Parts: sequence; structure tokens; C-alpha cells
Amino acid sequence: MPLGLLWLGLTLLGALQTQAQDSINLIPAPPLFRVPLQPNFQDDQFQGKWYVVGLAGNAFSKEEQGQFKMYTTNYELKDDHSYNVTSILLRDQHCDYFVRTFVPTSQPGELSLGNIKSYPKLKSYTVRVAATDYNQFAIVFFKAVSQKQENFKITLYGRTKELSSELKENFISFTKSLGLTEDHILFPVPIDKCIDDQ
Repeated sequence: MPLGLLWLGLTLLGALQTQAQDSINLIPAPPLFRVPLQPNFQDDQFQGKWYVVGLAGNAFSKEEQGQFKMYTTNYELKDDHSYNVTSILLRDQHCDYFVRTFVPTSQPGELSLGNIKSYPKLKSYTVRVAATDYNQFAIVFFKAVSQKQENFKITLYGRTKELSSELKENFISFTKSLGLTEDHILFPVPIDKCIDDQ
């Protein structure tokens, strides 16, 4: 299983229970203070369906480009201001659904994984909405800390499957500012199956 696919699954499940042993040379995750938060974050405007247009992370490599199919993540806001988060992926010609809960922290735009005790190897899981205009794009940072390592990922979300080259360039610049290189950035292949069924 390619390491990038493993990271995608781990991210979606919010667990790091089946880690690759050959990932000892990961680029260190940046401290959270280096990751901006969207000013005046509006949780109700952020909810809804997002296409994953770009991915970057310390466990991805450029050689996996083309293997990743676009997927969607839907944020459903609950009364307590947490989100039910459902990602839908096409895997082996079947639609896979990954559901988890993200709960707000004391900082608007920052979330953590609900029910983290269900994942004994996971020490913390942080989600930060770094930038969004709510209607077109969002850049979201994920950091998972386990007993053995720290993985981080940056996702470029779009309300549609295509985003402007300017938004993609901004995404690339942001990921590089956090220590990643071109080799860690992927743009998933757009598809229709599963992700347009909802």
C-alpha cells in the first residue's frame, strides 16, 4: 500500500494504528502557531460539501501523483458547534464512507477529533482552517500526533472540482512555507463516481 494512500486512510479515520515503519525521515510537523487561522471563522458558512482538489503532507510523494482519485468531505454543523464529517472515496470500484466528529477548541476555526480515546495510539489530532472564502475554496491543516511520530497534511478544498491556477499556486506557496517541497504536493484526479452521488 503506498504510504500516501496509507496517510489518506489514517487521516480519514483519524487513527494512526497501522503506521508504515519506513517513515522515520518525515519532515517535522510545524508548530501550530505557524499555521494561521481564518479570521472571524464562521462555522455555519464552512459547512457543506467540499471537493479535495489538492493534498500535501509529510507522508505524500510526487511519485503517487495520478494514483489519488478526488474525494469529497462534507461538514455538517451540529447544535453544539461540532461537525459530523463524512468523507466519500472511490476505492476498488466501491464507495467508502469515513465518518468522524470534529469538535471546536477555544480558538474559532480550530477543531479536534471527537472521541479520541477510541484511538489509543493517537495522542492528539488537530484541524485548523487556515484560509477560506466559504463559497469557493478552503485551505485546511491537519496534524496527527501518535506515540511514534507526527504526521501533517494540508488540504485544498473546493466547492467545485476545478479551482483557479492562482488558488492552486497560493496552496503550493502555503505548503512550502510549512517545510514541504513540490515532491509532497498532489492534485487528485477528478472523478464522478461516488463523489457526485450525494
